[in-house]
Amino acid sequence: MNIVIQGAGLVAVDGDMTFSGIDKKVSSAFEFLTQSKQITVDLSGVMNADSAGLALLIEWIKFARSKRVQLKIKNVPNQILNLAKLSGLENTGYFH
Repeated sequence: MNIVIQGAGLVAVDGDMTFSGIDKKVSSAFEFLTQSKQITVDLSGVMNADSAGLALLIEWIKFARSKRVQLKIKNVPNQILNLAKLSGLENTGYFH
């Protein structure tokens, strides 16, 4: 999984948001969430996702809220949307 800062509050994620695709360096990388007061994370480049991907997104949401950053996550893979629905998280307003 790669995180690419595209500027002006836009961040692209590509690769696999899975247990095997998320390494410790990426899972602890939150500094991109402090670049702007409004951040949009585009997941259109994510090929595969599982519960580790959802867990990482939840951590990003919690961090952004603690820093008063408005976070929007778009192009969420169906795998994560389905897990979010099972967890009761689909109506939080973060996943688009």
